[in-house]
Amino acid sequence: MARYTHHAAGGGLNYDWENDHTFVKVGAADTGGAYTLMEDNLKSTFALGLHKHETHAETFYFLEGEVDFYVDGDWLKGTPGVTIHVPPGVPHACRVAGGTPAKMLMIFQPSGFDGFLAEMAQMAPEDFEDPALMQALNAKYDIVPMGPVPPHPDDEG
Repeated sequence: MARYTHHAAGGGLNYDWENDHTFVKVGAADTGGAYTLMEDNLKSTFALGLHKHETHAETFYFLEGEVDFYVDGDWLKGTPGVTIHVPPGVPHACRVAGGTPAKMLMIFQPSGFDGFLAEMAQMAPEDFEDPALMQALNAKYDIVPMGPVPPHPDDEG
């Protein structure tokens, strides 16, 4: 048995959702829970509401396209080569900019978000409409929902 992890392009556990297609490249089992590395292919309709994590940090490295990224009251533009690091406790949200797909690498430290995706993949569509179930799942994986994506300055007018 190999003592390393290898995934070719398009490899790894993958979750093809309505608004994004995520590949887990290095998961909790590979790192002893230290971190999770994912490739996230954001579809043109992707938006993720305001939320925070109490115990884990996230780092985003943008590969393709543009993402409007809201962090702690500031709007930032994620473009190829840009890195955004969000420590625990910092509110953040994002949306694809310009209506075109985007791609980024994401590091979750410590790991765990891969478990969240695995559990969601087993859920029936009606499960997503169950507030108690979603609240328990969010709590289990350190996701604190705080509302929709805040208004972007480009939207005002």
